[in-house]
Amino acid sequence: MTSSPTAHNKTTTATPFPTLLHHHHHHHRHGEHQASNLPLLPPSTPPPKSPTRAGDSPDKNNNILLHAVEIEAAAAEFSPGINVPPFSWKKLWKFTGPGFLMSVAFLDPGNLEGDLQAGAIAGYSLLWLLLWATLMGLLIQLLSLRLGVATGRHLAEICREEYPYWAGLMLWFMAELALIAADIQEVIGSAIAINILSNGFLPLWAGVIITALDCFIFLFLENYGIRKLEAFFAVLITSMAISFAWMFVDTKPSGRELIEGMIIPRLSSETIPKAVGVVGCVITPYNVFLYSALVQSRKIDLKKKGRVQEALNYYTIESLIAVFVSLIINLFVTTVFAKGFFGTPQANTIGLVNAGEYLQKRYGGGVLPILYIWGVGLLAAGQSSTITGTYAGQFIMEGFLNLQIKKWMRSLITRSCAILPTMIVAIVFNRSEELLDVLNEWLNVLQAMQIPFAVVPLLHLVSNEHIMGGFVIGTTIERIAWGVAAVVIMINGYVLVDFFMSEVRGFVFGGVVCVGASSYIAFLFYLIFRGKSFMSCFGRSRADGFAYLRT
Repeated sequence: MTSSPTAHNKTTTATPFPTLLHHHHHHHRHGEHQASNLPLLPPSTPPPKSPTRAGDSPDKNNNILLHAVEIEAAAAEFSPGINVPPFSWKKLWKFTGPGFLMSVAFLDPGNLEGDLQAGAIAGYSLLWLLLWATLMGLLIQLLSLRLGVATGRHLAEICREEYPYWAGLMLWFMAELALIAADIQEVIGSAIAINILSNGFLPLWAGVIITALDCFIFLFLENYGIRKLEAFFAVLITSMAISFAWMFVDTKPSGRELIEGMIIPRLSSETIPKAVGVVGCVITPYNVFLYSALVQSRKIDLKKKGRVQEALNYYTIESLIAVFVSLIINLFVTTVFAKGFFGTPQANTIGLVNAGEYLQKRYGGGVLPILYIWGVGLLAAGQSSTITGTYAGQFIMEGFLNLQIKKWMRSLITRSCAILPTMIVAIVFNRSEELLDVLNEWLNVLQAMQIPFAVVPLLHLVSNEHIMGGFVIGTTIERIAWGVAAVVIMINGYVLVDFFMSEVRGFVFGGVVCVGASSYIAFLFYLIFRGKSFMSCFGRSRADGFAYLRT
């Protein structure tokens, strides 16, 4: 993904992505001046007050990202920043971190349950869909990072400024609902893992309390710098990778069937529900908001086009690596359960609660009992995803509501919104695996309903030249992104219709559901057709491109 270095006055070599560094004349949203053809802000006029970036806040207690990572040396501050600097492994390492935090959402307990159920019921036949769903999720996350890097602000705060007050509140409410639903699954997943590793001594509610304390781990580590927090996540992701790779090697799934499953599309009427689940699990609404904020943990001079593009390049590379690692881990889980349970009587009853027990019965002890290997991987997945959920909750609350409160208070509020309902769930459903599975279905539906309210505003913003300037996405990428959004919305629409047709009973309940569905559809149509980008992407073309890699 690299090319030869080029001087400023020479023709660049061909790259995988056409350039977006063309000369634009646009109006910056913070002023009425005309933009220069070199930096994002013109040197001839005093620059407007820059958006608050990580590490710049005078009140460190209110700043979410306390310690930003310094990218440029002090001497580089006076360079014009027109060209993209040559590729550097050292600098790639400095940018490494946010992408792996983002990739945790591809590995949360909800995803793992979708993986194991898809493997048990559909065998290897849905691996191709897992691959393509991961690529769709990656595209959305690349757009999110692009918004955060190019504007210096994250998705939630830009939505607050760009949408009317009532629409911003609705978007915040939808994001909070999705966050709470995801957090319940993540905390329950951690509690199940703690129950496994304690050999049944600690019940689910005790595991929930232990997991709730992870917000203090987050506060402690983040207070010492974002790199410490990223290192902690690296340990958790490595634990997941080792645990599930151990299971993969121990169970010896068929390599031939794995490769065939990834390259040959197969779908039957029996596997459609699980196929829908595979796609629905990949795009997590809160993660779209989170990544646009995480990328601001590196200090970048927004007035230097070359530096902004450099950051986009390095973040893109890191995101590709991180999501590839998450795909491999998901493949490990799916194939282990495909090998052990596809075509067996247990296939339709297996879930997150009893998966470890079934694994132990199927594969036995060995050097390390597979039950405990599964428990370690599940605990790492649950802990990492609950911490990222806490992180995302702070950005969502601060961005949409503009609340200026202490960081620990914001973290406590965010954590309480999810822990209190989770505690009730753990106590009520502690002894019923079937009820927990039903609850999990409802939570998946709730999250699926919120996906458009994160993706649609993102697509409008990254295709808005008024906001993105020279880093607006090309028309081809915009059309692909809207196609991905349409696929996700249609799939989730199928899930909702099928679920409510089977679950809704009674005239009164049906009437309430119809009113709610009508309001939901009306708001979604408002978001889609409010801006000009949806229709303009089918008209005049902008320069096609996504990320310009010149090293």
